Amino acid sequence: MRSQILIAVALMLGCTLLVAATTLFAKALGNGALAEVVPALMVSQARFVFGFLSVALVLVLRRAAGRPAWVEPAGGARPPQWGMHALRTSLGWLGGFLMFSAAVRLPLADANALSFVSPVATMLFAVLLLGERVGPWRWLAAGIALAGALVLLRPGAGIIQPAALLALGAAATMGLEAIVIKRLATTEPPGRTMLINNGMGALIGCVMAAPVFYWPSDATVWLLLVAIGSVMVAAQVMYLTANQLADASFVAPFWYLSLVWAAAYDIVIFGLWPDRISVSGAVIIAAGGLLMTWREIRARRLHAALAGVNARP
Repeated sequence: MRSQILIAVALMLGCTLLVAATTLFAKALGNGALAEVVPALMVSQARFVFGFLSVALVLVLRRAAGRPAWVEPAGGARPPQWGMHALRTSLGWLGGFLMFSAAVRLPLADANALSFVSPVATMLFAVLLLGERVGPWRWLAAGIALAGALVLLRPGAGIIQPAALLALGAAATMGLEAIVIKRLATTEPPGRTMLINNGMGALIGCVMAAPVFYWPSDATVWLLLVAIGSVMVAAQVMYLTANQLADASFVAPFWYLSLVWAAAYDIVIFGLWPDRISVSGAVIIAAGGLLMTWREIRARRLHAALAGVNARP
């Protein structure tokens, strides 16, 4: 059991390192740090095209090794919910595009910190769309996280950073996507979901990138375009495996390590140190997110305890 926990921790360290790396790749591709400037639409296209190829390769290798491509849910095989998949993929593509656009214009630490407002968006959408009831502690956590986002908007002198609004838009979109993912998770095996998601995303990405598409001539640009898709898939696999080895409540707080990695990338690659506003905003958002995670853990434990009591003869 202890070895499983240690492996889960290592996987989450790697996962958050890779997730932050995708924003680093997007920034390097779009801010002129390389020989060519790649439009965000092409970056989003690469994220899904090479993500799809990576997922397909993994599934083929599993089949070649005599293992099932994916594990069917307990209720047995069911046809894919194509409408829900299309909605989830559209939201995922839009969130990725907005996030990559923000990463080009913001410090990586700020862009990643603002993305952590997505649980707040998920909570709000759950209230509005699903009629879920939210207690005062979770409203307090949401308020704290939104206060941190307001700090990162830097509205001094009445001016709000447009790039920060892009990151907030990405967080809101990812929050809505999380609602759809929850619905899909009850009937869809993860492997099939990843294949469909990345396949649909590749189609959307190719259509949207068509007006600005060109064939890069720089090998480094190609390397990063391939990496932005394959690295994201690797991060997803690490996250799913970590959740299989340890409780989701144990794994969830590790997501905030991506803020540390993003700041480190800014310092090492771009020589950009986070200022007091960036640090303050990130800390406030993390505090709100961790409070929300804590309340979620408490609620699940209480629900489990009550279920155990009711199950007794």
